[in-house]
Amino acid sequence: MDILKKLTGELGIQQWQTQAAVQLIDEGNTIPFISRYRKEVTGSLNDEVLRTLNERLAYLRNLEEKKEQVLGSIEEQGKLTEELKAQILAAETLVVVDDLYRPYRPKRRTRATIAKEKGLEGLADIIRLQMIRRPLEEEAAAYISEEKGVSTIEEAIAGAGDILAEAVSDEADYRIYIRKLTYDEGKILSAAKDEKQQSVYEMYYNFEEPVKRLAGHRILALNRGEAEKILTVKLEAPEGRILRFLEKKVIIRENPYTEPVLKAVVEDSYKRLIAPAIEREIRNELTEKAEDGAIRVFGKNLEQLLMQPPIVGQVVLGWDPAFRTGCKLAVVDATGKVLDTVVIYPTAPQNKVSEAKAILKKLIQKYQITLISVGNGTASRESEMVIVDLLKELPVRVQYVIVNEAGASVYSASKLATEEFPNFDVGQRSAASIARRLQDPLAELVKIDPKSIGVGQYQHDMNQKKLSEALSGVVEDCVNRVGVDLNTASASLLEYISGISKTLAKNIVAYREANGRFSDRKELLKVAKLGPKAYEQCAGFMRIAGGKNPLDTTSVHPESYDAAGKLLASMGYEKEDILSGALNGLSKKVKDYQRLSKELEIGEITLRDIVKELEKPARDPRDEMPKPILRTDVLEMKDLTPGMVLKGTVRNVIDFGAFVDIGVHQDGLVHISQITDKKFIKHPLEAVSVGDVVDVKVLSVDLQKKRIGLTMKNL
Repeated sequence: MDILKKLTGELGIQQWQTQAAVQLIDEGNTIPFISRYRKEVTGSLNDEVLRTLNERLAYLRNLEEKKEQVLGSIEEQGKLTEELKAQILAAETLVVVDDLYRPYRPKRRTRATIAKEKGLEGLADIIRLQMIRRPLEEEAAAYISEEKGVSTIEEAIAGAGDILAEAVSDEADYRIYIRKLTYDEGKILSAAKDEKQQSVYEMYYNFEEPVKRLAGHRILALNRGEAEKILTVKLEAPEGRILRFLEKKVIIRENPYTEPVLKAVVEDSYKRLIAPAIEREIRNELTEKAEDGAIRVFGKNLEQLLMQPPIVGQVVLGWDPAFRTGCKLAVVDATGKVLDTVVIYPTAPQNKVSEAKAILKKLIQKYQITLISVGNGTASRESEMVIVDLLKELPVRVQYVIVNEAGASVYSASKLATEEFPNFDVGQRSAASIARRLQDPLAELVKIDPKSIGVGQYQHDMNQKKLSEALSGVVEDCVNRVGVDLNTASASLLEYISGISKTLAKNIVAYREANGRFSDRKELLKVAKLGPKAYEQCAGFMRIAGGKNPLDTTSVHPESYDAAGKLLASMGYEKEDILSGALNGLSKKVKDYQRLSKELEIGEITLRDIVKELEKPARDPRDEMPKPILRTDVLEMKDLTPGMVLKGTVRNVIDFGAFVDIGVHQDGLVHISQITDKKFIKHPLEAVSVGDVVDVKVLSVDLQKKRIGLTMKNL
């Protein structure tokens, strides 16, 4: 298989782009680096296309490796024909390679191998030929052998049938046809093990849907219900058609003596060997596709969450709500430094509201707190009531935000949190994290395993390695898109930078602590184990504010510094003008990018990127995202009535809709059918993303089930 040609066709790009991208990957370049600094070479392939290319490249190379192994194994057995070789080489999936290899794979002891040991292969060949002129029993009598363990005629015929059933099952063409037919016309059925049992799976207690129409979230729900032993799930194939197909293939002559046996062989082969294997394969394939879909959605949600704009320049009070153990508070200054921590008990069972308010007023006054960040976990609602009451009593304007605290408890109990706050308990660490994730969501959320951030579905049920790799890729893309301040970034943030491993991240922090601030990007080369390749990959994503070279504050790569210097000189600017904002409007001054790029000996795309960056040095791409909704008042679920129009924040997007926080503690669901009236959408992500601020109208409120139905249509 021509892997480059295959990738080119799948991704809809030019062959030279594929070739260039593969070469850059093989040279050890990271995806963020290729995407940002090798646009000329790849024709501006973005990070999403490059990651897909990288994944498919690994799969196709693994496929080619598997083919070599299979061909080698069959050749060793002396059974490799030109036709079979051509079939294996043409295979496009691992499943087809396995199908073709099946007859030649070294087998464990099966009913067929036992029958062969008993010397019944000859009888199987006689039945297969379908040419006997006398009853089969008479032929079988010759194979009775006490020594070999064949006592009766029936045993001999049954053993020969086992050999034939396995041979039918091993036929690759049959399997390929049956798999396709089962997928195209089969159904997935599910039923409750106990219909009286109440559960979240009630809609699947008597469920039926064609295989090829089954939505990803339903597949994952059925799998989980089955794993929890609440549901029985099975695949119903068009059995009659399949058996007729096999009979047609196997029974090639009219013969009254062999036909009944071969019909029984076909049925046994299908029901005992083929059907269970194909059911397993199809369900695995469905699960894999559903997981891939769920991971994609999770990744998009995570990206939106990480790219939420930071709230800068404010002293924030982080509030980790709880009942019995009290609410943990942490005051965090505008730089993320924890100034104070305290525990208050305004919630049940203590209900010390007035004491809590007195402490809060002192804190707000002492530290000039302007914003309260409240976690959305247990006792969040009760805490919110106290805060709203308090805000009315304050002489200064203070606002609050409910933040998604998913992962805060995971972080607070982690080794990293212990290193960061050795003198704090888990509650204080959690409160500090809740405050910081408002100030800089990206810097704080990278400390948490992406799976624990809570913007996906069924994340604990799927292939954990695949999920972790995909989500780490998302975090890596976000961190590199934003860039980091080399003098303030934590090791956990630095390790996501292109070319920087965990060890190198720690070494950078250690160097900084030992030698003080970095004043120049080149200084990175003095960090232990950070060589020229790692420097090439990471330098453009590291920012230095107030350093020796103003270009170090930008995303211009050091390899382009000469060109950037010449560009500034040709336009009548100094490097120092970068920081003063004097370069705003630089793009309008460049009349001919093509000519100028030739003069500067750089690519035109690179030149445009440099100009864009110099106009707005160190701009934060997150500034373009919607800001969080800051609140001063509270609604309760019982206050909601159908028809009410509210502003909310999209918290999670799933296959069938979006969950929106409208300030009542319980997120409301906008079903996919209620998201837009402008056009048909296949997935909610086409219209909304996590973090979007949206207008919604209340459709229904179910206080008992704590469900809120919302719509975004006709507003």
